[in-house]
Amino acid sequence: MVTDQLARHERLEMHEILTLKNISLTKAATMQGLVGCDQLKAILQEDVTKGKQHVEQLNELLNDGSN
Repeated sequence: MVTDQLARHERLEMHEILTLKNISLTKAATMQGLVGCDQLKAILQEDVTKGKQHVEQLNELLNDGSN
């Protein structure tokens, strides 16, 4: 397991990254409904999709260490 090899400060940094990703994901999802430009909506949709993947990956990494 990856998280078994992580030091405490590294786990805390991963939590910080997860928090930042969640905030970015929320902002992109919210802004997507507010913009009128189709190109910008497409960019935001891609950001939302990738952001969700990143959040899931980080959660998996963090949860592996708690099992």
